[in-house]
Amino acid sequence: MGRNLQRGERLRPIDLARGHGLSTQAVRNYEEAGILPVAGRTLHGYRTYTSLHARALRAFLALLPGHGHQTATAIMRAVNEGAADEAFHLIDESHAQLLDDRRTLQAVESALRDLEPATEPEPGVGSEPAAGSGSGGTFIGPLAGKLGLRPATLRKWERAGLVRPRRDPQTGYRVYEKADVRDAELARQLRRGGYLLEQIAPLIAQVRAAGGLEPLEAALGDWRGRLSARGRAMLTGAAELEAYLRERG
Repeated sequence: MGRNLQRGERLRPIDLARGHGLSTQAVRNYEEAGILPVAGRTLHGYRTYTSLHARALRAFLALLPGHGHQTATAIMRAVNEGAADEAFHLIDESHAQLLDDRRTLQAVESALRDLEPATEPEPGVGSEPAAGSGSGGTFIGPLAGKLGLRPATLRKWERAGLVRPRRDPQTGYRVYEKADVRDAELARQLRRGGYLLEQIAPLIAQVRAAGGLEPLEAALGDWRGRLSARGRAMLTGAAELEAYLRERG
């Protein structure tokens, strides 16, 4: 590494910054964070950089889109401290997270395909009477029967935030509206896919925020595109990091 530093072209902070569309303060911050190797100093104390620093900066900027700022910083710091195995471990964790995100997306898409058209089950005999169903909602017994679940399961899902039935003002019984039935059906499909309640809750929240399943399908398409872009960014980051590792020697 020493020979590379000595033979590399000397760069001022402003040279390194301009070459990557950054401010000189950003370059100094990156050095202080361990993203860049320690800079050389002139007799007057000014920082000097080399092609090795430029390569390190390119690697970091390439790692950012795929790994995020915190992980990209940790990867570069580990490399610069001579802990390459730690850097590789961090990269592996990012890839594992990406794979997990892909599996989650596939589970949601599969659940949406398997959902029956949203209908309002007919009120019937269940754990709670059908009285007061004039609003068109259904009670816990009929819904549980339709989904092949126990009423206790729906109560558990309610506590976990997966369904949010209203209470009939006269009887106090749970009333599941059309959106609640949709959420329960989606939760059932995801549970069948092996997902935990705490994993399902944020997905149900996305359905609600999107205003239903159709808008969510468009959001899932965008999600898929972002995962693909992240995967490609990881490839680019890996290539730049490998080039930096080779130059370090």
